[in-house]
Parts: sequence; structure tokens; C-alpha cells
Amino acid sequence: MSSFRDLIAYKKDFSLSMEIFFITKSFPKEETFSLIDQIRRSSRSVFASIAEAYKKRRYPNHFISKLTDADMENGETQAWLDASLACNYN
Repeated sequence: MSSFRDLIAYKKDFSLSMEIFFITKSFPKEETFSLIDQIRRSSRSVFASIAEAYKKRRYPNHFISKLTDADMENGETQAWLDASLACNYN
């Protein structure tokens, strides 16, 4: 494997983050600086943390820490998606 871009987890999350970006374009404008910003930021942090973890793979503690960050950001994204659904933003 030559790059973090080859990782299935990276590819899937990058794709999901782009899907979230396009879906949130249809959210109400009053959500621009709150829900939209939060959901986009957390979803992008997942694939960014995966990329960082890959670069730190030679250092087990750093690697695990970055993967933990990715998992944490994924949980945050899921929570924002729950809020979006509760507000009937589709």
C-alpha cells in the first residue's frame, strides 16, 4: 500500500463526507453557521484522522490515538445526522 488514499476506510469516509456536503446544501440557510458547519467539519475530520493515523503507523501509540480521534469524530457526525433527521432535513 503506497498511500492512505488506498485505504478502504479513507475512501468510504471521503465519499460519505462529500455526500454529506451535497446533502447539507439543501438545509435551511439559518443552519449555515451551526448544524451545517458542525456536520461538515466532523465528517471531514474522520478521513483526515485516518490519513494522519496512516502517516503515524510506525508509532503504535500515535496510530491508535489518531484512529481513536477518527472514531470520536465519526460518533459526532452520527449525532449531527440524528439531529438533522429529527429536524426533518433530508
